Amino acid sequence: MSDIKSSSRRPLTRIFLSAALAGTILATGPLALISSAQAAPVSVTAQAQPGFSELVEKVRPAVVSVRVKSDVQNTRNDRTQYFGGNGLDQLPDGHPLKRFFKEFGNPYGPDGEQARPNKRQKRGDRGHARPFAQGSGFFISEDGYVVTNNHVVTDGDSFSVVMDDGTELDAKLIGTDARTDLAVLKVDDKRKFTYVAFDDDSTVKVGDWVVAVGNPFGLGGTVTAGIVSARGRDIGAGPYDDFIQIDAAVNKGNSGGPAFDLTGKVVGINTAIFSPSGGSVGIAFAIPASTASKVVDQLIKKGSVERGWIGVQIQPVTKEIADSLGLAEDKGAIVAEPQADGPAAKAGIVAGDVITAVNDETVKDPRDLAKKVAAINPGEKASLTIWRKGKAETVSIEIKAYPDDQKQGDKSAATSSGESETLDDYGLTVTPDDSGKGVVVTDVDPDSDAADKGMRAGDTIVTVNNKDVKSASDINAAIKDAVKNGRKAVLLQVQRNGQNSFVALPVDQG
Repeated sequence: MSDIKSSSRRPLTRIFLSAALAGTILATGPLALISSAQAAPVSVTAQAQPGFSELVEKVRPAVVSVRVKSDVQNTRNDRTQYFGGNGLDQLPDGHPLKRFFKEFGNPYGPDGEQARPNKRQKRGDRGHARPFAQGSGFFISEDGYVVTNNHVVTDGDSFSVVMDDGTELDAKLIGTDARTDLAVLKVDDKRKFTYVAFDDDSTVKVGDWVVAVGNPFGLGGTVTAGIVSARGRDIGAGPYDDFIQIDAAVNKGNSGGPAFDLTGKVVGINTAIFSPSGGSVGIAFAIPASTASKVVDQLIKKGSVERGWIGVQIQPVTKEIADSLGLAEDKGAIVAEPQADGPAAKAGIVAGDVITAVNDETVKDPRDLAKKVAAINPGEKASLTIWRKGKAETVSIEIKAYPDDQKQGDKSAATSSGESETLDDYGLTVTPDDSGKGVVVTDVDPDSDAADKGMRAGDTIVTVNNKDVKSASDINAAIKDAVKNGRKAVLLQVQRNGQNSFVALPVDQG
């Protein structure tokens, strides 16, 4: 028995020794690393990253929530907003921002927010609600001037600002500018307010950090950060569009809030978002500081903004239009129609002229022309360089103040009872207009170049290459001249619903 026990122990001893040796070997192998890793929590040495806490600590007291009340009866307590302020439904039909959100999607649905009663109000008394809207703003002076968006304060009867510490102070409206969507409020109080300054946004580059502070969804003092995604964005809000696109998260209620650079200067004022879903998708638009500072200065001094104006309806010069006119580059703005009795008409500018420079500064496109003219003080004279009939000319013009209301005269639709003629090579069927001015398009081949350029039945072709048109033969003659001169397109002046535009129609060189 003992021998059996003794012999049975030896294998066990070898097993224990083998296990011990294995443990020794494993302790210096991969399991040692696992054991070591489990012995202490993971710790990684982070690279130094710039933070925003110091910046936010200094600028946040200057940022406020803007509250707007209105006595206007409204079935909505919170009106549909761009992302803060008054509703799209409050804007007149045809307003640029209304068109923008119709094209890209209203963040709050096709009909805006659903009507709901005020919590302080009985369900049966919705018709007498006191509408309430919120946005953001910021102090730009220690004596209480506050900048916000025009659409935040539109239709408001009383205004107040809520400071970072929760203090609510009454404010009065100093002035608004719908064309740049800016407004200025004034808080009268004996205290000295923490304020911020505008930066020269020409220093802001794509990829630079920006910090947005505002009042999204009523949550005042909210801070988000991102980068400048793009410059010079045109979202169709107006003739002076030059937005900075940022990807810092901004939402309903951020309207009027500032976007800061890392030095604490305001580089933009948040005013619109693109959001098919209603939430932030990282595409926001801010009014550049260079635009805002000039407008705000005028609003504080005068309560309104005066801009230069020459009274022209213009459109871009495409490559085809440039070729049809013999221009070397597709730059400038082509005059579709000068406004009757406007400065341009009085200076002799006519439809088809291309404005290529203002005071010897090259005009890139219609938006650039609008900005250059707007920057000239009303009453001053300016020199316009125009391209007319294949050569450059200089025209002197007196700049006028932009009128508050530009009313268009009633223009009846074109009619025709004449015999139709077909321009087979170009997919157009036309007939002389009864007024004797131009030819009416009665049919457009959907597979033609004309259709591709947007022409449709009911359009009136008034001129071809700045020559009057009375019949299809006039168009054919102009096309032959274009081919003879080596042009690749002819320029049609087209009238639709009383509005002029130019279409460059490609020609067959044969």
